[in-house]
Amino acid sequence: MRHDKSKAADAEIGVALAGGGGPVRLSGSLTIRTVTPARAALAALPEGGTVTLDISALARIDTAGAWLLVTLTRRLAAAGRELQITGASAEAASLMQTVEAAYPVPEAPAPHRQTLADLLERLGRQVMTGVGFVLALVSYLGIFLHRLARALRHPREFRFTSLVHHCEEVGFRAVPIVALMAFLIGVVLAFQGSAQLRQFGAEVFVVDLIAISILRELGILLTSIIVAGRTASAFTAAIGSMKMREEIDAMRTLGLDPAMVLFVPRILALLLMLPILGLIADIAGLFGGALMAWIDLGISPEMFRTRLVEGTDVSHVVVGLIKAPFFALIIGVVGCHAGMQVESNAESLGRMTSNAVVTAIFAVIVADAVFSIFFARLGI
Repeated sequence: MRHDKSKAADAEIGVALAGGGGPVRLSGSLTIRTVTPARAALAALPEGGTVTLDISALARIDTAGAWLLVTLTRRLAAAGRELQITGASAEAASLMQTVEAAYPVPEAPAPHRQTLADLLERLGRQVMTGVGFVLALVSYLGIFLHRLARALRHPREFRFTSLVHHCEEVGFRAVPIVALMAFLIGVVLAFQGSAQLRQFGAEVFVVDLIAISILRELGILLTSIIVAGRTASAFTAAIGSMKMREEIDAMRTLGLDPAMVLFVPRILALLLMLPILGLIADIAGLFGGALMAWIDLGISPEMFRTRLVEGTDVSHVVVGLIKAPFFALIIGVVGCHAGMQVESNAESLGRMTSNAVVTAIFAVIVADAVFSIFFARLGI
């Protein structure tokens, strides 16, 4: 037999663990002061299917002690064993019954068969959620346009230093990755195009393929996707962090308009820099295509330039660059909106940053598809 006695202030609990299948005896006070050492001592109960716990020697027991006994009973029952409590006084028995009755019982979800009405309801809710999200983006676009008009009427409210800073972050720092991406896309287009056109003896038309693909679609589209990935996430993270630290509330307290301070410089920087990045991507893509055409097909740079000038209309460049301001508005509005939706926790910041990138890229691709259909209808 082992006898453990734990003391806590003016209360003590004694736990006597008996070997050979004998009863386990508790003595002293089983209260909130002693429930922790008692629980630790009862962790080493004797082996066997049934355990007998004698509490006749307890001088006092409270609700915490009754909870310990009920919890121990349930734990052993879950392990396929049984706990028999003997020697309980009327008070102890009443407390254990009260705790047992109040013990939380997980409610099993009621089986529910999905019906057509349930599916339609879920679809309707998702549609309304999407409509609400689009309306929120439109409202943020309206806020930007309103603040921009106010800045034109009152130039002293406009933050030119912030605009220059964001132009550097959005445009200048993105030039290397945009140029490298466009160069590699031009190389891939020239290589794959030459492999297909060589079968028909039309290798020279690879210049038209590269020029139209890069200038009309891929140059500005892939540039916008890269900018959406790096800039929308940056906008969301910056504005979301400020909201978490309550800096935006501090701005309002100081009489500053968060839309004028945060939204206008960022979105306007995108409007200014994305067309420039698109033009850089076009030049890099044409250079990569010309280099691969020279290496793989023997088309000299002079021949490539001549074919490019004679066979490519300037409308392809215009069509590509016209899309840039619209893509910039989409990316900027999505990033600023997501930043303002961040709550006061890091998990929300990460979730909204990820959502901003996905939403911006998806919206840019959808907008590009709409522009393609529109220009095709116009015959441009």
